[in-house]
Amino acid sequence: MVMHFVKYHGTGNDFILIDDRGEVWQSRLDRETIAHLCHRRFGIGADGLMLLQNHPELDFRMVYFNSDGRESTMCGNGGRCISAFARRLGIGGDMLRFEAIDGVHQSAFLEEKVQLKMGKPRDLRQMSPDTYWLHTGSPHFVGFEQGNIQDFPVFERGKAIRHDTAYEGIGGTNANFVQVMEDNTLFVRTFERGVEDETFSCGTGVTAAAYAYLSQKAQTQKLEDVAIQTLGGELTVTIEDFGTEGERVYLQGPATFVFEGEMEI
Repeated sequence: MVMHFVKYHGTGNDFILIDDRGEVWQSRLDRETIAHLCHRRFGIGADGLMLLQNHPELDFRMVYFNSDGRESTMCGNGGRCISAFARRLGIGGDMLRFEAIDGVHQSAFLEEKVQLKMGKPRDLRQMSPDTYWLHTGSPHFVGFEQGNIQDFPVFERGKAIRHDTAYEGIGGTNANFVQVMEDNTLFVRTFERGVEDETFSCGTGVTAAAYAYLSQKAQTQKLEDVAIQTLGGELTVTIEDFGTEGERVYLQGPATFVFEGEMEI
C-alpha cells in the first residue's frame, strides 16, 4: 500500500506528517515500521512521525510517535508543524483547535510563524540553585550551565539524566541544558527521550527552560517574552500572567515545509 507523506521541521526538529483522516494508517504503522520510516539512513529520516486525524468537535486530532516508534507525550514543535500541515490541507482558518495526548491546544498563524498555546506547566521542582524539573506536556530536566553551551557534552550528560533511576516511574525524562546569554536570550540544547539523542530543537523543552528561568527570577509579570536560541533556530516563549492561576503559555516560531513523497508500506 502506498503512503503519501509530507515532511516539516520546526527549527530543525523534523517530522513525517501523514493525513490519516480516513483512519487507514494508525493500524498499519506498528512500532517497527515507524522507527524504520524515521531512520536517517534507511528511511525518510525524522525525529518523529505524526498522524492528522478527524475529531468530532475540533479541527483535528494529533497522534505523535517518537522516532523509536513509541507513541509519546506532547511535542511542541510537532504541534506547530502539524498545524501548518492542516492549513496546507485546507483545514480551518487562521486559528485552529486540536486535541493532542495532553489535551486541547490552539494554534494561530502570525506572518511566517506558528504560535501554539501550550498546556500550563506543572509539578515544578527546584532540585538545586541551578537545576529544575517540571512537566510541560512532556517531562523535562532543566540545568542552567556556566560557560559556552556549545561546548557542553549534551549527549553524555543528557543520556545519564534521561536514564536516571529517579525518573524510572515516568519512563525517563528529557534533559535540557541552558546558557543565559548577555541579552537574556536562552541558548537551549536538549537530549530527547524516544529519539535517544540531542535534537536541534525541542518545543516542550524550551518552554520548560523559559518557565524555569522566570521562576528563578522570582518575578510575577503580566506579560513576559523569553527569546530562545537553539541549534536549529530561534523560538519565543510568551507567558501571560506568569505566576498566577490564570497564566497562559505560548510557543512561537517557524514551521517549515521540507518535501513530500510516497513510500510503499
